[in-house]
Amino acid sequence: MLAGPRRGSSRPVVVETARGTFFTKLRGAAQGTAVLVAEIVVAELADALGLPVPRRALVSFDDALRSDDRDGELLDLLAQSRGLNLGFRVLEGVREMRPGEIRDATEDFACPVLWLDALVMNRDRTPQNPNIVIAQGRPWLVDHGAALPFQYDWSAVSEDSSRAPYPHERHLFARWRHRLASWDHRLAGKLTREALRHALEQVPDDFLRPLLPADATAPTVARRRHAYEAFLWKRLKAPRAFALGSAAA
Repeated sequence: MLAGPRRGSSRPVVVETARGTFFTKLRGAAQGTAVLVAEIVVAELADALGLPVPRRALVSFDDALRSDDRDGELLDLLAQSRGLNLGFRVLEGVREMRPGEIRDATEDFACPVLWLDALVMNRDRTPQNPNIVIAQGRPWLVDHGAALPFQYDWSAVSEDSSRAPYPHERHLFARWRHRLASWDHRLAGKLTREALRHALEQVPDDFLRPLLPADATAPTVARRRHAYEAFLWKRLKAPRAFALGSAAA
């Protein structure tokens, strides 16, 4: 059963299932399953770095789905989201991170977050939109759908694009960017090729197929999965421009 949809262009919904309650992003939303791919990959990499992210689960919608909200636009979106969607375990007592907590963030937390966002090219963690919540006495990273922007134009992907720097000065934790180089080696060491492969293996074929031609075969889907892995692996190759410098605004 669905309840309490959050308003906005992506319109995620809260889904009550036999396994618990999940804040669920929908495959039928504006940017489709590419957002769900980014959410899974970044969350898995965050796990590998020891950064807190809510637990994920695939949430399947079928014709028996019920909603407490009779809004026509939402019902249309739900109809377009039949099949697999991506849920995040609802955190009890969750609230947004406050400005004072942002200012007081320690280097041990801020630098790994900044480094991860730079790796995955996520520009959507700013003072205006922190995308960090507080629950259970600790901060949690949320909303990574804007990461991996290269996936929207594979024809433009090149060796240079995989090595592109990152605009640290726009980030929520920009004041820590001078310390990033000191964290670079130890963080990169946690993201082995196997860690990248594991992250991509968590993405179901069902999220990749809509991003490919309608006649895409299983080998084509596998090649696209490998392309994500290869891009990120090239980005992790030292020296890492995203960690050693700041792009122009």
